[in-house]
Amino acid sequence: MATKQLTLPVTGMTCASCANRIERGLKKVGGVATAEVNLATEQAVIGYDPQQVQPSELVKAVEGAGYGVISDRLEFPVTGMTCASCQGRVEKALKKVEGVIDASVNLATERAVVEYAPGVASWPVLKAAVEHAGYGVIETNTPDVAEQEDVELAARSAEVADKRRKLIVAIAFGLPLFVLSMARDLGFIQPWLTPFWAQTEELMGHGGTEIMHYPAYADYLNWLFLALATPVQFYSGRDFYGHAWNALRHRTANMDTLIAIGSSAAYFYSVALLVFGLPGHVYFETAAVIIALILVGKYLEVRAKSQTSAAIRALMGLQSRTARVLRAGQEVEVRIADVRVGEILLVRPGEKVPVDGVVTSGQSTIDESMLTGESLPVEKKVGDPVTGATVNRSGAFQFRATRVGKETALAQIIKLVQDAQGSKAPVQRLVDQISSVFVPVVIGIAMLTFLVWLAVSGDFTQALLFAVAVLVIACPCALGLATPTAIMVGTGTGAEHGILIKNAEALERASGLQTVVFDKTGTITVGKPTVTDTIATDGDVRELLRVAASVERNSEHPLGEAIVRAAQEQGLDLVQPQAFEALAGHGVRANIDGRTVTIGSPRLMRDQALSVDQFLPTIERLQADGKTAVFVAVDGAIAGVLGIADTVKETSAAAIAELQRLGLQVKMLTGDNQRTAEAIARRIGLDSADVLAEVLPEMKAAEVKRLQSGGRIVAMVGDGINDAPALAQADIGIAMGTGTDVAMEAAGITLLRGDLRSVPQAVALSRRTMRTIKWNLFWAFIYNIIGIPIAAGVFYPLFGWQLSPMIAAGAMAFSSVFVVTNSLRLRRVNLETESTSREVGGRLAAQSA
Repeated sequence: MATKQLTLPVTGMTCASCANRIERGLKKVGGVATAEVNLATEQAVIGYDPQQVQPSELVKAVEGAGYGVISDRLEFPVTGMTCASCQGRVEKALKKVEGVIDASVNLATERAVVEYAPGVASWPVLKAAVEHAGYGVIETNTPDVAEQEDVELAARSAEVADKRRKLIVAIAFGLPLFVLSMARDLGFIQPWLTPFWAQTEELMGHGGTEIMHYPAYADYLNWLFLALATPVQFYSGRDFYGHAWNALRHRTANMDTLIAIGSSAAYFYSVALLVFGLPGHVYFETAAVIIALILVGKYLEVRAKSQTSAAIRALMGLQSRTARVLRAGQEVEVRIADVRVGEILLVRPGEKVPVDGVVTSGQSTIDESMLTGESLPVEKKVGDPVTGATVNRSGAFQFRATRVGKETALAQIIKLVQDAQGSKAPVQRLVDQISSVFVPVVIGIAMLTFLVWLAVSGDFTQALLFAVAVLVIACPCALGLATPTAIMVGTGTGAEHGILIKNAEALERASGLQTVVFDKTGTITVGKPTVTDTIATDGDVRELLRVAASVERNSEHPLGEAIVRAAQEQGLDLVQPQAFEALAGHGVRANIDGRTVTIGSPRLMRDQALSVDQFLPTIERLQADGKTAVFVAVDGAIAGVLGIADTVKETSAAAIAELQRLGLQVKMLTGDNQRTAEAIARRIGLDSADVLAEVLPEMKAAEVKRLQSGGRIVAMVGDGINDAPALAQADIGIAMGTGTDVAMEAAGITLLRGDLRSVPQAVALSRRTMRTIKWNLFWAFIYNIIGIPIAAGVFYPLFGWQLSPMIAAGAMAFSSVFVVTNSLRLRRVNLETESTSREVGGRLAAQSA
């Protein structure tokens, strides 16, 4: 087998047995010929067959053995790509570079994403690989995201301006050529040109002078046509020839190859007729119009594609360009890229917060709608966090920078959206396989068409026209743009609505969801429970609350925080607990003032051999109201019961009603007892069968897995650290952006806003995006399936259908424009919950109140 070598930097090795273990793990992978791991250099050198195994699988093998691989990720814009074949060629060129683990190129975003081993591969080598393949690279060597966008935008603008100039020349010369050619063919020119030529010949022969014979006017027109067609062919069409030549050098073909061959066949055939005085019709107008129409289509496509990245540009536009920093006691205005962690920054009313940080002095109200969707400003005081790109509304304040550059919340959001837009959906794999052979197959069909028609009709011109029509009607562009443009617009539209989709695979999976599981606390409810009832056996409710709060002051559980908050609101003096112990999923225990205090559920009390029978009516009453009964036991005797309730979010019922309207099964998962859970379920429109109650935190993932075992595609919606395993287990994890970073890391979709209506919006968006992709692919395939046979003259003997190469070129040009504009329709999708579902949710909430 033809082997290729890959060198991977490995981490975690401590001795020779580590190296041997990695070698054994690598050699077990099919397609690996050799594997040598050097403990001293901490590198693995692998010889493998690229037909059987990919570098990413080798990395997984090393990680599967319990070690790490050092890798870096680089993303950069690529210029010169025109179709899916170009995309494939750039990917192949990058993957051939030693040290490259994986490479992905997106035709819609015109960007390449490369994962590579630093020290083995490098930026200059990667750049050279792209340029050697015949394409360009836009260098954006700046850490500032906004400045990177400026550099790329300037380069893209120059590229568009060049296309515009070539298009103007093509129209300026091609349009008169087309009009004159059509006028001649329809006989409109002959009546007024013939007398002119006849009069000229008579005057030249006056007075007995020998009469000179001039060529017919048609020959002069043909030379004029040549003069008009040549600038179009070799200036406007220069890029087609350049890209086609680059493809030929690498023994491949792309869309430019088809255009170059098709237009050149018509042009040089006409030149041959004219130069050698051969009989026949010239087709200079065909060659020029083919190039002009393709350029029109490409220009419109570029304009339309620029709109697909509108969401990213809008996000980047939110970022402040400068910041005021205190340095050596002086206020200095610096570029945002020059701000360092720990520096003190100043923000005045009406200004944007430059970076993320914590308020150190002053107070203000800040508009955080770009992040949370809430229109009301949020009060900020000393110690409160502030987020970059939010707007300061009232007072001036100072804050210490905690996250700058690529670490800010906005930069992370932009990166997430860019990653999603650059990712490939699973459905794209089939398209890539077809695109890799599409152009060579079309060239083969064109050659076969020419030979068959030449043999059947004996007419060289007709055979040539059929072959040219086949070449120029085939459109690999539409195939290449069908999926990525829809992904770009879909993920961008989601970002504008506070829905961050991790990648295209998550988007595709979300479209097929069947069951949505909601964690209760912090997701369906506000997540800030309050103490509503205090029942003490001795009647001293303040002492009961003080003791309970003293135990819970070290607890991070929401119920414990509610108890502490209630005691602080009443001004109770709390003491530091001794021998604190958390009883996972059940409660806590600690020593307070020399007494042993246990706090937890009725189940915990029974486990401690304490009877709760006398409190059963109280428990039932609390649970019927959707409240949690928390018992407090002191020195082995129950001292009282606390009733704690968590407010249901106003939008929870409406969101669940909308999901049910979309045909999804909805479940609520909670650690509460069955009766309390059912009471809350009734408020949000769920039946008792939809409640998964008394589930301990460590069992959440198991419950999701149990639902999946029935063959259902399951989404998990949560916000806490203990939700992360369940989010990872689910087919789609949906994290509330108001929750923890751990939960968001495990999720495929992150909702920046606490509004649960974003969940049905995310499902609706994913379905609409996938429907758009399917329609795009249908159009791209059906267009080629129908168009190529018509262009080849398959129906000519039966119906007399013969497709002009010019019409074929127009159809090809606008097929890709259609795909892009169809994807752009996603920008107009209204993701707001429909009024009917809001009314349903409102009625459910009213009934439960």
